Amino acid sequence: MVELGGRHVDMRSPLRRWKGYGKPHRAELYFRWSIYLMPLAAVPVALLSLGAHLDEYSPGAARVSLAVSLVTTLVGIRACRTSLDHYLGRPADHRRWLVVNGAVTVGGIWALLLAGPRADGTGAPPSTVLVATVLLIVAYGPISVGLRLRWSAPAAVALAAAVAPAMVLAGVSAGTTVGQLIGTLLGMPLIALSCRSFAWLTAVVWELDGARETQSRLAVAEERLRFSRDLHDVMGRNLTTIALKSELAVQLARRGRPEAAEQMAEVQRIAQESQREVRDVIRGYRTADLHAEAIGARAVLRSADVACEIDLGEDADELPPHVQAVFGWVIREATTNVLRHSEAERCLIRLRRQGGRAVLELENDGVPAVPLPSQGGGTGLRGLRERLAAHDGELTVPTTGPGVFRMLATVPLPN
Repeated sequence: MVELGGRHVDMRSPLRRWKGYGKPHRAELYFRWSIYLMPLAAVPVALLSLGAHLDEYSPGAARVSLAVSLVTTLVGIRACRTSLDHYLGRPADHRRWLVVNGAVTVGGIWALLLAGPRADGTGAPPSTVLVATVLLIVAYGPISVGLRLRWSAPAAVALAAAVAPAMVLAGVSAGTTVGQLIGTLLGMPLIALSCRSFAWLTAVVWELDGARETQSRLAVAEERLRFSRDLHDVMGRNLTTIALKSELAVQLARRGRPEAAEQMAEVQRIAQESQREVRDVIRGYRTADLHAEAIGARAVLRSADVACEIDLGEDADELPPHVQAVFGWVIREATTNVLRHSEAERCLIRLRRQGGRAVLELENDGVPAVPLPSQGGGTGLRGLRERLAAHDGELTVPTTGPGVFRMLATVPLPN
């Protein structure tokens, strides 16, 4: 990324940029350029028309035909771009470009028809009428995306009607003019259906991506609610008991009764018991349990539409407690990385013994070939290496195939 004129410009090659995009962005580019191909269709039609009927054109008319096709194509692509941005709910000056697109198309067709008589001066050739029809049809594409049907349908009729006088002035017969209008009005719904479908598919892709992210956040929110519920159940009764016994001790102390000391001792005991219970609740978060983390990872990943396969083997419970705890942390961090830094469809968690070491393998697909700009350096893997190093373990990331990420955590087992 470099800064030019106050704007950040990505100087990477198109292939590297494409590999760095996520699936929704790639889908949008595909559908967006599918819409852009509609205005581009006017150029080959004009070239074929010129090539097949070059003898019917005057030299000036041939140049006008090609120039009009190129200008309307460029303006049409710009109108398609702003219309699609508006359809996706992004800021876009689409109305202005729709007006410019319609004006340039109608004006270009007028110039094409009036400057395009046959070489013998008997009027506009049929090939010119064909080019005018194609230009009108493709001009309706961005209008169908940027406007609702109640506005786009009258716009289609207005475009077709605005060209009819030029055909009459160009010497086109009445039958040809009526046929051109009918063909234009029949072709416009077809291109509108194509452009509108691509725009709708683009919106659906982004909506599904947002839904997946929402599911992940809901899974985290549900876990937080569970923690708050457990904490409330543990502390609610004990705090109420402490408050009542403290009030009773105050009343007894004011009366000089020796039972006040017994009540305060009971308050102390309940407070110490509450501390132990709170530590038990928090231990599930601060001390990672291997089985609990594996089950939690599968639940969270499934909520994000990621198929998770877990194979802890039959002797996972026989591992030392410190090995189970550190592997639980590895699973927790790996799950976070899958949700944040990949678009995985599957994830594998496998535990095995290899010689005198326990090996935890984690693998997922959907990793971008080029890191996304928002990923940054991160400290998750560094923290895992520090945890594993405290038990003489290590964390390695071996080389894999494209789009696959594999991580191996190994810890030596006591003899």
